[in-house]
Amino acid sequence: MKFALIGYGKMGKEIEQVIKDTQAGEVVLKVTEQNLHELTTQNLQQCDVAIEFTQPDSAVKNIYTCFEAGIPVVVGTTAWLHQLDEVKTQCAAKNGALFFSPNFSIGVNLFWEANRKLAQLMNSQPQYQIDMVEIHHTEKKDAPSGTAVKTAEVILPEIDRYQKWQLVNEGETSTAPLLPIVALRQPNVPGTHTVTYTSAVDSISITHEAKSRRGFAEGAVVAAKWLVGKKGVFDMKDLLNF
Repeated sequence: MKFALIGYGKMGKEIEQVIKDTQAGEVVLKVTEQNLHELTTQNLQQCDVAIEFTQPDSAVKNIYTCFEAGIPVVVGTTAWLHQLDEVKTQCAAKNGALFFSPNFSIGVNLFWEANRKLAQLMNSQPQYQIDMVEIHHTEKKDAPSGTAVKTAEVILPEIDRYQKWQLVNEGETSTAPLLPIVALRQPNVPGTHTVTYTSAVDSISITHEAKSRRGFAEGAVVAAKWLVGKKGVFDMKDLLNF
């Protein structure tokens, strides 16, 4: 299988290493800020699939270029999903294939399902207040993280007393109907997310802590292999059959 890597930062390099280690295929196109002129439909058509990890302001344009080239694209960039409906329309118009997720880690997707189920149980336990803390590396530009936002979106429909999430500073809090999210940035942290339910007498926490970028990269490569030959818009729930 021939891969295009759109974005060749730390994640792009980790994905390339996973492709080599798993003998999934070869990277035949690597696009960075220095060679953006090489991101053309002609070059993309030499590939079987593209994996896109760039910035929110360029992700949608890159997705559309892949649609024009007729190749499936896996997108790990976050903070562009406010344009998802538009992208879905364009995908259908071009008979394309898109796989997107705010987090490709298998463990994070299990974390989301665990939070969904716990939130369902907590709907009848109003004595518990919810707090969320996410910690990422200092280079991460969006806050809260896409994973934190997705976690909130998993929880909110399950608990009637909460309506939306709110970004707060460390040490601050809020109560229902706002779910507070604290976003911390520290050196060399791949990503940690903790959801805590607190009452006057106890607390329950669920934490996912990434040990490295490897888990994200492995999930993206699995998604890319799965996407080839399909048409439409997919996410990790389709891949994992949740």
